[in-house]
Amino acid sequence: MNVLVDAFTIASVSAGMFFFLAGTVGLLRFPDTLTRLHALTKADNLGFGLIVLGLLPQSPDVASGVKLVVVWLLVQLAGASASQLIAQFASKGGPPA
Repeated sequence: MNVLVDAFTIASVSAGMFFFLAGTVGLLRFPDTLTRLHALTKADNLGFGLIVLGLLPQSPDVASGVKLVVVWLLVQLAGASASQLIAQFASKGGPPA
């Protein structure tokens, strides 16, 4: 049973790292601010969610698992707020991409 949990953790964290890498590639390759922002926020949210999902079975107690989920929710909220602010600044004629 422990081998299955470890395999799930490795697979989930590896998939999360892949999405982080894909978001970084999108940030570097896309032409303008809004498409870069879209690629980065979508990939990073999914990547971090997969990493948290993979770490949940490894948490020693329920309180640690709840803390992981709360951190994930706070990152979701902060990412959405920051991307909205960046998009508003870009649409008002901020610095060129």
